[in-house]
Amino acid sequence: MVFYDKEGNPCCYSDDFVHIYSYEGDALGYLQDDKVWNYDGRYLGQFQNNWVIDKFGYYLFFTENAIGGPLKPLRRLAPLKSLKELRPLKSLRELAPLPPLPICDWSDLDIDSFFVGY
Repeated sequence: MVFYDKEGNPCCYSDDFVHIYSYEGDALGYLQDDKVWNYDGRYLGQFQNNWVIDKFGYYLFFTENAIGGPLKPLRRLAPLKSLKELRPLKSLRELAPLPPLPICDWSDLDIDSFFVGY
């Protein structure tokens, strides 16, 4: 599964529908119970209808099967994947807040800000 940003650029991917990697091979985060987490245990957002929605309710990334949300751009070809780094151990997760109502607009966050835990 490839994740695309608001410009249609492939920005990260998951081979197992759980662990998310950059195309440089960096382990960025993971999906669990329709939520997105980083390896420090920080709640980052929701995964709904094949969209990653930040914790403020804005749409950030989409997959080719995404439904709803803001207008999606044309998807660009994905680059070659680098070797994956070893995944860090998952820290104890913080309590996830109630998700906000989705706002049908793009987030201003980029991939680096999002996975660091803005």
